[in-house]
Amino acid sequence: MSWRRLCGVAAADTTRQPRVGEVNGKEYHFVTREQMQKEIDAGEFIEHAEFSGNMYGTSKAAVQAVQARNQICILDIDLQGVKNIKKTDLKPIYISVQTPSIEVLEKRLRDRQTESEESLQKRLNAARVDMELSNEPGLFDLIIINNDLQKAYSELKEILAEEIQKVQESKKS
Repeated sequence: MSWRRLCGVAAADTTRQPRVGEVNGKEYHFVTREQMQKEIDAGEFIEHAEFSGNMYGTSKAAVQAVQARNQICILDIDLQGVKNIKKTDLKPIYISVQTPSIEVLEKRLRDRQTESEESLQKRLNAARVDMELSNEPGLFDLIIINNDLQKAYSELKEILAEEIQKVQESKKS
């Protein structure tokens, strides 16, 4: 069976406005700040953080939707989210996919043309901190440097294939 059918990304919730081409429920669940805060207060999120004036978070429902399809759930979260999940009883694999440098990240963001200069600078400053802190021992199980997309993809696919194999073997037991 294809590893792609065995893995699913839990779409996070955010209070930011959709970018051109983004679809609600695919890239993110776009919600109001009031709605998201109400759900956070009700304990419906496994992690949440605020970045650049917007809230982001992964709801339990988003993870459960992936699990209901019998898929391994992949979360795309920032360092705040990683630290929040480490405080739970969940035992995920922590993988950080990083750009080779801040300069490469800046070029990629500028080429996308989706950021204001202010937003871009906030993202770059946060990335500098995240890249430095990601070297903290025990924080990540694996760090993949995305200098070559195919190589980074192969590394990610390999670690996911190993996890899928473990899950399949445990189901046979």
